[in-house]
Amino acid sequence: MTQILEPGSLSGRRALVTGSSRGVGADTVRAFAEAGADVVVNFRNKAPRAEKLATQLRELGVRAFVQGADLTDPASVAGMMDAIREEFGGLDILVLNASGGMEGGMAEDYALQLNRDAQLSVLDAALPLMAEGARVVFVTSHQAHFINTTPTMPEYEPVARSKRAGEDALRERIPALAERGIEFVVVSGDMIEGTVTATLLNRLNPGAIEERREQAGRLYNVAEFAAEVALAAVEPVPADNTRLVGDTSSFGG
Repeated sequence: MTQILEPGSLSGRRALVTGSSRGVGADTVRAFAEAGADVVVNFRNKAPRAEKLATQLRELGVRAFVQGADLTDPASVAGMMDAIREEFGGLDILVLNASGGMEGGMAEDYALQLNRDAQLSVLDAALPLMAEGARVVFVTSHQAHFINTTPTMPEYEPVARSKRAGEDALRERIPALAERGIEFVVVSGDMIEGTVTATLLNRLNPGAIEERREQAGRLYNVAEFAAEVALAAVEPVPADNTRLVGDTSSFGG
């Protein structure tokens, strides 16, 4: 992964990326560390993978703190924030990256629990750690961001609607965040090559990735999209608080 942010540009800053032991989250947290930020590597399971990443990041000369948490459990989230306060003293960047809803064996309303309720829970728990000048980034997909105007694959619709519900609920917090001097931005990306979600969708709906790639001309890969998420944490916030990544010509709105 090439250098995205200026080396040293985030020195002294502290960043939490939820769901950062793999995929887009891992590449985002690496970009922050390469820019000099101290980082929290958050995971739901598979602690060894998170520890391995943190070890690599510490070699960059930053503090990398591993914190497991079930984001749908407020007590687990509170415990993570207490540990971050003790370790780092506060947070400057919060990236709400973790999402899901296509996993098997979960409760019927799990997508809504994770993609809406947990996002608000994490934000509320993190706010006491965040001061003026901090920033919150919410990561979503075009298929979710535009779900009210553009249908998506039936297999993905429950997830898309739950993520849009999360985005809407978070946007309602923008005025209160602004009063505290905290900025908020949504990063919406097209289908991302190499993600778990894209792989699952292609399994359920064979040819889905190829079809979308043909429509869009090209699809971003994990590293490319993570670079956009990292930049969203430092570049000026767009007037509509939205950073669109990839082709949107197929989406209404």
